[in-house]
Amino acid sequence: MIANSLETNAKVFEPGATIGILGSGQLGRMMAIAAKQMGYRVHIFSPTHDSPAGQVADLEIQASFDNLAVVERFAQRVDVITLETENIPMETVLVASQSAPVYPGLKALEFCQNRRKEKMFLADYGIPTCQFEIVRSLVELKSVCRYMMPAIVKTTTGGYDGKGQFLIQTPDQIEEAWHTLNANELIVEEFVEFDYEFSVIGARSSAGVFAAYPSIRNEHRDHILNLSFSPSGLSDQLNQRATEIVYEIMNEMDAVGVMAVEFFYRDGEILVNEMAPRPHNSGHLTIEAHVTSQFEQHIRAVCGLMLGITRQTIPAASANILGLEWNQSKSPTWQLGLSMPCVKLHLYGKESPEEKRKMGHMTALAQSAEKAKQYVVAARRLLNIPAMSLNANGTS
Repeated sequence: MIANSLETNAKVFEPGATIGILGSGQLGRMMAIAAKQMGYRVHIFSPTHDSPAGQVADLEIQASFDNLAVVERFAQRVDVITLETENIPMETVLVASQSAPVYPGLKALEFCQNRRKEKMFLADYGIPTCQFEIVRSLVELKSVCRYMMPAIVKTTTGGYDGKGQFLIQTPDQIEEAWHTLNANELIVEEFVEFDYEFSVIGARSSAGVFAAYPSIRNEHRDHILNLSFSPSGLSDQLNQRATEIVYEIMNEMDAVGVMAVEFFYRDGEILVNEMAPRPHNSGHLTIEAHVTSQFEQHIRAVCGLMLGITRQTIPAASANILGLEWNQSKSPTWQLGLSMPCVKLHLYGKESPEEKRKMGHMTALAQSAEKAKQYVVAARRLLNIPAMSLNANGTS
């Protein structure tokens, strides 16, 4: 752990206090579970009823984030507020912050809500990232693509899980990309031929204390995180350098809570791809595989407590369960999927299993990351074996 500008008067919210969470999906759910285990009360602000987070909270307030009167009343009833996603409207956050401290903080949100500001922040501090340009017209996009192709074109706000982006590989796709994304401002990034992607999850308390988890290797499918595993295989030297970058980012942004930074590894060098100022999908395996999960760590950080130990105790791999697992049968065959004792299941309480919707995840523990990957992939595959193929003893 690193202490930076340690403040002796940093506000501490001890167990028994009430934590407000803006946002109500699976990340909010797992934050709430961690907070409840530590003795906190949890209030959820949700745009929908019976949300994944609302199901495990003490109170769920259902309203639009644009309903600022309800936001204000919500904030007045809690001691400290955190966000499930960086895409909460800034006006909502500003109103809430008049009644209670809101983390990760306004500066971190300002940069992480906008890809242009995020990339400019990295460039200003000399943090390695891919080549990029900002365009505000079709003419500018065509001009940039003359020397940057293939390229990934992204909206500067609102994109996640592959949404809000377009891969341009040939000149005849330029106009299609512009009209498909339909935004006044786009960021054009060089298409990086990377060897692999990894993430480092850091945490910073309101007192300025920093801690980080060992790097986690990530594999994507259709622009959605498919599989994460750790140990990542990254060298100690590069792991230390990536951790230093995360520390620098969080410190300069004065970010409080957990932040995930995604990196590309290419020919012995690392480049920052994106960052998320909250717990991250790639860190789900920390629930079972580390002394302190990323969700408990986030609660500790925003409440001003001492950060927990981030040491990994066993190799692990986690795999997302998407709605497509429901396609071949009415419901996945959980009995078979959990037939491996080393596999843990986390479902998020979502009702409608849309094809690319994250419905849950599985984590496997093993003597090596490679074995854990094999186990979790096999367990997920078993979910699609129809229940009718099981005999009375539960075997196929």
